[in-house]
Amino acid sequence: MALRRLDRNVCQQLLQSALRYQGVRAGSASADHLDPYIKIGKREVVGFGHNGGLNYVDRLDYPMPAVRWKEENNEIRALREKEKGDWSKLTIEEKKALYRASFCQTFAEMNAPTGEWKVYVAAVLAAFGMACWMCMGMRAFILQPLPDSFKPENQRAQLRNMIELQTNPIDGLASKYDYEKNEWKK
Repeated sequence: MALRRLDRNVCQQLLQSALRYQGVRAGSASADHLDPYIKIGKREVVGFGHNGGLNYVDRLDYPMPAVRWKEENNEIRALREKEKGDWSKLTIEEKKALYRASFCQTFAEMNAPTGEWKVYVAAVLAAFGMACWMCMGMRAFILQPLPDSFKPENQRAQLRNMIELQTNPIDGLASKYDYEKNEWKK
């Protein structure tokens, strides 16, 4: 029992010293690097966000991020006060500035082609080219030359030999050859 208490005290002291070393108050359960508000800075939290995280992501399927895109400054703060009134008094530029303070991209910008397909086409073509070079290299340096039986004159001689031996006469090659007229059946 005393040994368990001693082990518990030693572990507690080690934990407190480790927490002090990381710059965290001893006995605190949360560390600064786990605080989500450090990552977002002074940006305003405006909603739940995707999966409940305090992050900003432009997504077509979930268009409402949890935080605003820009941190609030004096210009944006003045526009937000003006926004609370009549929107017809806002100019187009002010409306765009308000939108850009909350969102990074418009839907048109998110849907715009990025040219990313070119990277994939280039990768496929590079892989195909490497495969062709490997095939040519294997033919030149690794594979042995084809045997003589692959030459056309040797294949004709083999076919003539199979006909003369009447190989597979029922439904094979010999069944398609007329031995009386010495030609192929029509």
